[in-house]
This record gives sequence, C-alpha cells and structure tokens, in this order.
Amino acid sequence: MTTAIGHYARLLAEHYTWMPGGDIAAVAEGQARLLSELGVRPGAAGTLAVGLGCGPGPQSLALASLGFSPVLAVDTGEPLLAELAAHTGHSSVIRPLHADIRTALGEHAEPSSLAAVVCMGDTPTHLPSTADVTALPADAARCLAPGGQLVLSHRDLTPPRTGTDRFLPVRATDDRIMTCALEYVDDETVMVHDLIHTRTGATWGLRISAHPKLRIGAAWLAKCSAGLGLDVRHSAEGPRGLHVIVAVKP
Repeated sequence: MTTAIGHYARLLAEHYTWMPGGDIAAVAEGQARLLSELGVRPGAAGTLAVGLGCGPGPQSLALASLGFSPVLAVDTGEPLLAELAAHTGHSSVIRPLHADIRTALGEHAEPSSLAAVVCMGDTPTHLPSTADVTALPADAARCLAPGGQLVLSHRDLTPPRTGTDRFLPVRATDDRIMTCALEYVDDETVMVHDLIHTRTGATWGLRISAHPKLRIGAAWLAKCSAGLGLDVRHSAEGPRGLHVIVAVKP
C-alpha cells in the first residue's frame, strides 16, 4: 500500500500549489484571515510557532504575517519545502525543516516554549494510525506555553460516501483536471484515488495514485484534545469543508 509520503512524492507534490488556485500568497492571506478570526495571534505565550505538515507554506506564511517569529515549518516533502524556501527568500522568520511531523515537536521544541502549533489542510488524516493522531495534540500540549494555541483541521470522512458521491472534483483548468475517488476500506480507513489529467498540445495524459487516509470524527478529535487538559474553544466546519479545532493550553 502506498503511503501518503510516497503518494505526494510520486504524484501530488508537483500539483499541490495548483490545487487551491496556484497562488500561495493568496492562499496564505486567506489562512491569515481565518487564523485571526479564530483568535490565533501572538500574546503572553510568546511568538514561537510550529507549522506541522506545512507543504509549500500557506499556514507558515500566515503565521509569520500575524507576527509569529520564528515559525518552524515542518514537512516530509523536500520539494514542497524547497517551494516554501523560494517564497520566503532569505527571511529568517520561517525556518523550513525536513522531518517527520510525528516526532518534530519532541525533537525540536522545548516543553512550554511554543505560542502556537498549527496542523492544518487535512494533515492529521494522513498519519499512519489513530494512535499517531492522538499523540499529536499530546505533544502539542507538552510543548505549548500557557496560553499557547493548537489549531487542527481535517476532513471528517467518517460518514461514508456512496455511488457518485464518492467522486470529488478538485480543480479544472484548460490544461489540467483533478478528481478524487473515495474507496471505503474499513471503519478506520478510506483509500483516496487521485486522478490527474494533463494536456500537452492536443494530447491528454492521465496519472493515478492512491493512498490511505484515516476516518477521524470531528467530535472524537476535539474530545482527545480536551482530555489532555486543553481548552477547546472552537470546533466547527470551516473553509473547503475542513473541520477546524482551536484548543488553548490553560
């Protein structure tokens, strides 16, 4: 079975910026507005933030624009981190880090040192197991300073889609079309098949890859965060159908 890391390396990384519109700066501005509306900003907890699963950087750029500094931007995909580095230039505010998001906080953040931990864009569902998902807010709770904020977003795939509802259009332009097809494997896993058509001249080509995603209930993830002593202040559906959770360390 292809892992999420292998899927991104083989297919998705080269299309990742194109998927939300092709303009990372515009996506980052939208993320900054969302985070600001959720009350995520520097304060008594300081300005040090970590973006887990940062991809080409919209959340990390958003955090920096809100005043967080430095921002440790963590991802397993080197091409995506290179893209982020190209956006940041020689700025020292955002620090790209090629690392496993499951261990990054324990290896690169001191206890009670962080003002914010952000893991958005459906990243939690890409983890290998639900145990890894529960470990993520646990690590964040340990590394956040009092008043520090944890922001999670994911797509709740627990309600099964059937028939034609299993096919999800992502984006279509004159020379590229992307569609996802969902295959429900069991109570915990759904296989996501990404189909990308690209045109060269008058010829269309098709590339397909699939990877597993976890079926994580929104209420379950909020309960996990609350069970770690975090104060869940927001848990609701946000942009693009992603459920957003904001939890604060007392």
